[in-house]
Amino acid sequence: MKNGERARAGHGSPAAPGPTAAPGPTVVGREAEIAEIRSRIAADRSHSSVLIVEGDPGAGKSVLLDLAVRLTRGTGQRVMRAVGSESEAPLAFAGLHQMLRPVLDDLGGLPARQRSALRTALGLAEDAEDAETADTPDALLVGLAVLTLVSDLSEPAPLLVVVDDAQWIDRASLDVLSFLARRMAGEPVTLLMGVRAAAVLPGFDKGYERLEIGPLSGDAANRLLDEQPKRPTGRTRARILREAAGNPLALVELARATADREPEGSGVEGPLPVTDRLEGIFARHVRHLPEATRRALLLLAATDAADAPAAARGLPEAADTVWAPAERAGLVRQDGTGVSFRHPLVRSAVYHAAPFEQRRRAHLALARQLGEEPDRRAWHLAAAAVRPDEQVSAALRETAGRARRRGGHAAAAAALERAAELSPHRADQARLLADAADTAVFTGQLGWVEHLAAGVRERSDDPALIGRAALATGRLLTLGPHHTAAFALLSRVADEAAVTRSPRLLDALAAAAVVRYYSGEESQRQRIEALLADVPDSAAGAALRAWVLAVSDPSGAGASLAPALPRLIAAAKGEAGSLTALAVVAWLLDRTPLAARTFDEAFGRWQAHGPLPAGLACAAGWAYLEQGRWADARSVAAEIAEVASGAGLDHAEACAHTLDATVLALLGEPAEARDSAERALALVDPLESRSVAVLARRALGLAAVAEGDYDSAYAQFRAAFTEDGDLVHYHVSPTVLAELAAAAVRRGHREPAARLLERSARHLGPGMSARLFLLVERGRALLAEPERAERHFRAALAGEAGEQWPFERAQTRLDYGEWLRRQRRVAEARPLLTGALDTFRRLGARPWIDRAKAELRAAGIEADAAAPGALTELSPQQQQIVRLAAHGLTNREIGEKLFLSPRTVGSHLYRVFPKLGITARAQLRDLLDDALQATGSAQ
Repeated sequence: MKNGERARAGHGSPAAPGPTAAPGPTVVGREAEIAEIRSRIAADRSHSSVLIVEGDPGAGKSVLLDLAVRLTRGTGQRVMRAVGSESEAPLAFAGLHQMLRPVLDDLGGLPARQRSALRTALGLAEDAEDAETADTPDALLVGLAVLTLVSDLSEPAPLLVVVDDAQWIDRASLDVLSFLARRMAGEPVTLLMGVRAAAVLPGFDKGYERLEIGPLSGDAANRLLDEQPKRPTGRTRARILREAAGNPLALVELARATADREPEGSGVEGPLPVTDRLEGIFARHVRHLPEATRRALLLLAATDAADAPAAARGLPEAADTVWAPAERAGLVRQDGTGVSFRHPLVRSAVYHAAPFEQRRRAHLALARQLGEEPDRRAWHLAAAAVRPDEQVSAALRETAGRARRRGGHAAAAAALERAAELSPHRADQARLLADAADTAVFTGQLGWVEHLAAGVRERSDDPALIGRAALATGRLLTLGPHHTAAFALLSRVADEAAVTRSPRLLDALAAAAVVRYYSGEESQRQRIEALLADVPDSAAGAALRAWVLAVSDPSGAGASLAPALPRLIAAAKGEAGSLTALAVVAWLLDRTPLAARTFDEAFGRWQAHGPLPAGLACAAGWAYLEQGRWADARSVAAEIAEVASGAGLDHAEACAHTLDATVLALLGEPAEARDSAERALALVDPLESRSVAVLARRALGLAAVAEGDYDSAYAQFRAAFTEDGDLVHYHVSPTVLAELAAAAVRRGHREPAARLLERSARHLGPGMSARLFLLVERGRALLAEPERAERHFRAALAGEAGEQWPFERAQTRLDYGEWLRRQRRVAEARPLLTGALDTFRRLGARPWIDRAKAELRAAGIEADAAAPGALTELSPQQQQIVRLAAHGLTNREIGEKLFLSPRTVGSHLYRVFPKLGITARAQLRDLLDDALQATGSAQ
């Protein structure tokens, strides 16, 4: 059953008593839908709710949303609303400004960073100079500011947020709304989103209930026609019912259109869609209006005056008699806030029915009114342009710059694209389209970037511009599942850059190296290394060169970079992109503590300047996992999955699921681990994304180990290698060797596993990292004959380097302790088993805790029955909240750090206190200090 069907299934009976609506349009045939709406906005609601109201134009979405507003206001509760429009879709944060305009005075109560980010996004800097120099607001900070504001506004009473025609809401505002929907759990806030059927609504395409507004039943359609001022009869009625196909607006408007005809009139002929018919009907209404009314309607159709008072000054006042004929014709409605079209189809019909010259004059008139709104003015001038115009193109370029500084990448790219269309010179057109392609990469819309790149090729023969546009396409392709196609494109860009000795060569190779890692394809490594030989050494390109070498071949060419990493990181001088690249290099080379520290620093920089790229953040999660920071790893995975799912970045989402699956398996949650791993495998082609495939198999194997199912574990670990014993993935497969050996010993596959391990060791060669050396030695110890095992165990535990990877070190101690006990060297076994148990407890690795305790009992020591520390019993998010609260941060400060509302933080703490055996916040530091220190020692 679809989400929308579920939303409707339980509400077929009459609605329960609820809020009383103020008088409004009669709603016929929507009893189940009204009941659903009532249940969402009940005055006593204490939790959040998101509902997507979906249907064709004219199906009645707006009527139902208006009803929800009237019902809510009838109880004295607060409502915030916005209505999308095509003309404002290119304007970053226009929808958010419309929604928040009535509550802008409340921004003063936000924390300073949130308030600054939101004011910048809304274009509310204190003066023009501040607006020009303000940093690009962090998208997450903007979202958090709205979340905090909404939480504060819902404190006195539940809050309703209504967004109609969401398919036309600008992307920046839609991203904020998606953030709000995901993070407002526990808040008494209802979000109703009206959207046209089949429209793409990024961030809301899955995971939310949908109320599908379908056609009216035959009985309801007839009842609606009976309620019209002049009810149609006979063949006219039959024709209306047939042509309207249950669409309420079509029923009403066709009845209105035929009211003055003969009762048996034939109506509108032809197989046109209902919407086209309705636009024709509305246009016919307009033709009979007075000239002054038509001019006013066209001016209204060309603008959206709700949050542009300057534009509204060019319109007649609501009380002016010029609107009366349009209102009598059913085209507009008037209320205390002004005049608005009764339906978006009316706006469309009015606008497109007018000759271009009239539309042009309307846009020019609006542009004259918008001297203080440069972005809106630029778009109106562009709409009025009849030929290339350098001044208008320049105005749009300035608009793009402002949008970029506010984080509105989609708006910036759209402005650059239109600026290119209006530029008189083909060379400038190509350059602007290339700029637009670079900017559109951040929207995740591959089709758009490809279209812009095609425009560059049509207008220019300049290899540099064509290469830029192609590189933009390739960068976006890397985030999708089709890695072969992405590498082919990036390789072509690199070839062309090599011929012209362009610095773009290194950029192309850096993107190609990402594809190489994802795919694991050996021929891609060879191609990258051949091209890299043509890149001269330079200080400016050192970080990118390190990136390319390490990502392409960490155990070969990249291994020599390890000693230089601290110097390169210091030279990065806090630049977020370089820090992130070098942190990834450190992780690939198994410099785990250095990687984690650098990721921590990079995260701080990205939070100040923009979100961390999803494809790179996953490496941070793996570094945290390997270092024993499992809660942090899960938090990274959750954040990536959330962002990637909303953006349609399947590979990044799959990586996040494998990361979470691995932690879940280690924590002893095998069912949940399998679910996450299988979701990852479903998102990618295993032959195109070998990294994800092997990571998922490793997680599935660990889940089987947690359950004691070593047959399944061996099969999953063995899948990390080809039938001949080669590595499926050059970086991930070696990390499975020790686990494969452990499962093989238990299931009688010792000899084939030993051959496979030695084959892999020869492949890794002298460039093998310290971590891989320890894993290989552990595997050799497990697979060796008893008389040769001990020297490998000792090698696997030699030195302090292994303490960087606490879980793996504890596994080796456990294995060695078991071996010693079976050799009747019980006294030597006990300290190893005790040390392993301590680590497993600190990490919360329940299956390994149980195994270590069983071995200790066999060694004559009854381990105490203490469960993992109280902190490990909490969710990753709860652990973060507890740590911050223990350090004295307020709920609001914690919320700002974790992108939660203060109320959600308080709710988590309320639920956590009983689990920790405390009753007051002041007890946190004292009672949790030992647990926090123990967790920290594992990190």
